[in-house]
Amino acid sequence: MSITNIVAMAMLSGSLQCPPINETPSAVQAANAAAPVKLQIPVSVETSDKVGSISAPVASEDLKAMPISSATTAAQGMAPTVMAAPDGGTITEDPLPSNIALNANPTTSLATDKNIIVVTARTGPPPGDPVEAVNEMSFVAVQAVDEAIVAPIAQGYEAAVPNPFRDGIHNSINNLDEPIVFVNFLLQFKIGKALETAGRFAINSTVGVAGLLDVAKKKPFNLPRRSNGLADTLGFYGVGPGPYLFLPIIGSTSVRDVLGRVVDLSLLPATVGKPFTNPIVSASKGILSSIDDRVRNDEILTRIQQSGNPYAAMREYYLKKRQAEIDVLRNKRCNADINLGDLEFMDSLPAEPSVKSAAPPKP
Repeated sequence: MSITNIVAMAMLSGSLQCPPINETPSAVQAANAAAPVKLQIPVSVETSDKVGSISAPVASEDLKAMPISSATTAAQGMAPTVMAAPDGGTITEDPLPSNIALNANPTTSLATDKNIIVVTARTGPPPGDPVEAVNEMSFVAVQAVDEAIVAPIAQGYEAAVPNPFRDGIHNSINNLDEPIVFVNFLLQFKIGKALETAGRFAINSTVGVAGLLDVAKKKPFNLPRRSNGLADTLGFYGVGPGPYLFLPIIGSTSVRDVLGRVVDLSLLPATVGKPFTNPIVSASKGILSSIDDRVRNDEILTRIQQSGNPYAAMREYYLKKRQAEIDVLRNKRCNADINLGDLEFMDSLPAEPSVKSAAPPKP
């Protein structure tokens, strides 16, 4: 088989093909028919998150000069070849420049001094995080404050307050959020779950001593606690999270979640009035809620901080967790548990079972 036939086969297949092993000697003999030449092969690389260009000489293949008709056929036969690249990009080997074939003739070599590799990609933050640089600066600052102040306070709280009392504070905070859960189940037309939430609130506010005891989840009531909010309702009806944000005090959130949480927090003051209109009451609830979340999320936060890219790991965990919570409302899954070992930016750590108790602060 001649080299012309090999090139013709490549043209029919749409990409360069290696010749069969038993045909290799004839291909080599055909290539050694004249003086060596060097070909210029531009290569472009596209990835999903960065843009740039790199030009560098690489070792070139020596070919023999050939008649212009054969050279033209060879140049036209070099169809683009696409290979896998990191981050979803592609590496494309472009066809030979037409001037190589046009300058060829039977008596002169096709020569260029260097092969050129051109690497191009798109710049900018990843999709869903358009202000990544600002978010990451906020993340670093919050982590520093957490390490210096918040974590020691949370650890002191955990050490000083017995577990039954911490559970009571946790239950009481959840009980104050039940009216928000109730309203949003109504907005989602989940009437049965709305009635269950109303029942939980009534039972725990009375028999449960103002919510300190979660009596409703036990027999004979069997009313489990469910999380819900306006952001979940928006997600339930198909509203996307919008840009990811990492804000001081709030931490991981999104445009949809932070707006939904603002409306949720205004519900009790607007409908019940005192004492929820008192700034001291609101601030006290917020502080206790933050400390409670910090204690319960300690395992997740520790593992995220130990990952190779803590900011990206936190972003990925939060967005997947929020999507899982909305998928539960849509009956697409039975729970919102996230296995940290399955996260892309946690792959440097050993996989662990799903963490059920930990979750980012609810927006």
